[in-house]
Amino acid sequence: MFHSARRAPRGSQKRDSGALPTTIWLPRPEQSRVAPAPGAVLPDWAIEMIRTEFGERPGGRPATLLKVSIQQDLSPGSDACMPCTSYADAGDETTPGSASVLLAELHPDALPESSDALRVSERGMPGAMENGWPGFFHRAHRLLPADGLLLLATRQRRDAGVLTDPLGSLVAAARTAGFRYLQHIVILYARAVDDALAPAPPGDAAPGVIHGDLLVLSAIHHS
Repeated sequence: MFHSARRAPRGSQKRDSGALPTTIWLPRPEQSRVAPAPGAVLPDWAIEMIRTEFGERPGGRPATLLKVSIQQDLSPGSDACMPCTSYADAGDETTPGSASVLLAELHPDALPESSDALRVSERGMPGAMENGWPGFFHRAHRLLPADGLLLLATRQRRDAGVLTDPLGSLVAAARTAGFRYLQHIVILYARAVDDALAPAPPGDAAPGVIHGDLLVLSAIHHS
């Protein structure tokens, strides 16, 4: 599916199909700021689309959204230093325990060079899941209610001159923590100009990167 900044009918995405849906998001022509702010992965228009697309839960209840920005590799105690932004309807406070949608914006510099750092060691000591990336996914899972959504936003980076794609490792780590992978959204750093796309990548993006990625995952809780 190919979207500008407009919501698609919720029933158009079949969650039980064999192939996972991929959606492409573009800003609306009238939106002036296309690229993300320095140090960010998502542009403002994409966050507004996230609030529109995922801001309603079954039964018409508004979803509370908590966004965390991870800009450096995780270390013990790093949770306390993560910039957080809450989004809620007027008059409604968003607290970590009430969030039903968690948006984690992962700057590519924060991701480990090796996917090994995203794996849970089978020989780990008790409590090892609380450290590093495996611990992040397990804490996110405990934070969210059943069917709560974890959104992971990141982009490729260049290591030793080669673009690396972190999505497979992120999905594997999230599944280990108890998440189900639902959807992949491609967020273009570009705007439509006539019949072409005019790139507008972030200033700190690796050469050749003109899109970000948003992974949609659902928390599974067994009763």
